[in-house]
Amino acid sequence: MLLSLPSRRRFSDLSEPEVLALAISSEEDDARIYATYAEQLRDAYPATATMFDEMSSEEDGHRQLLIDSFRRRFGKVIPLIRREHVAGYYSRRPIWLVQNLGLARIRSEAARMEDDAAEFYVRAAQASSDPSTRKLLGDLAAAERKHEHRAASLKDEALSDGAGDEEDDKAKRQFILTWVQPGLAGLMDGSVSTLAPIFATAFATQSTSTTFTVALAASVGAGISMGFTEAAHDDGVISGRGSPLKRGLASGMMTAIGGLGHALPYLIPEFWTATALAGVVVFVELWAIAWIQNRYMETPFVRAALQIVVGGALVLAAGILIGGS
Repeated sequence: MLLSLPSRRRFSDLSEPEVLALAISSEEDDARIYATYAEQLRDAYPATATMFDEMSSEEDGHRQLLIDSFRRRFGKVIPLIRREHVAGYYSRRPIWLVQNLGLARIRSEAARMEDDAAEFYVRAAQASSDPSTRKLLGDLAAAERKHEHRAASLKDEALSDGAGDEEDDKAKRQFILTWVQPGLAGLMDGSVSTLAPIFATAFATQSTSTTFTVALAASVGAGISMGFTEAAHDDGVISGRGSPLKRGLASGMMTAIGGLGHALPYLIPEFWTATALAGVVVFVELWAIAWIQNRYMETPFVRAALQIVVGGALVLAAGILIGGS
């Protein structure tokens, strides 16, 4: 029977050459991450791409200094040791988890990368009992802190002359086109269009279980329909509205949420209690729509509230009148 050996080593068990080799591989990985960010952002955000190009060059420079130091002290053969080989070492998120989350998220991830590296070297230096190793780790921490400050200055230089504000505005506009606008359309459709069938069923049957069944079907069906419609009618290439999958998810989910909001109260067995609570939920939904329009679409709040509340009230009244007749 084979014994199961630990797949990763503890940092405290690494020799000084291995610590230096780990730093070399880490610097190489970070340089490649920054270069990838730069390439992905170059067309849409050239100023930020320039910033990441320079940060990648900085990491390459650090790596070369570490290699020179290793060769002077330990020879030409550098051990192969990477982050994933060491338990407790700081990690990097897979780049595909970050690249689609927007410009601000990528910038904040870069700042986290530098801070993680510096903090880890500081803690490792404090825990080390070997003077030479402690000095090595302290030097690495100082280098990362210097790079962190350099990254800030590179950002100031690369994003000067209003380029940063322009890119931030562009990123905000893309976020609104891809997520907010389809989501808002879905929330409006789910909240308003389902009012008539739900309340017509409620007042026609005065059965909470029947009303909930109809409301659930209407909400889920509307969500699926809106999601597919949003994704299929525009691939985003010409309009610049972004990924059809993202827009479809935003529209479909918010449509279903809008309908389910005033469907859930009908899980309460008592009809008038459920109906009163559903009416309160409808009021909250309509005001939420007005707030989103004001916050992201820059629609004056009073005008947005008047449009949404009046429209919703008319649909709600139609449902009640039809159901009660």
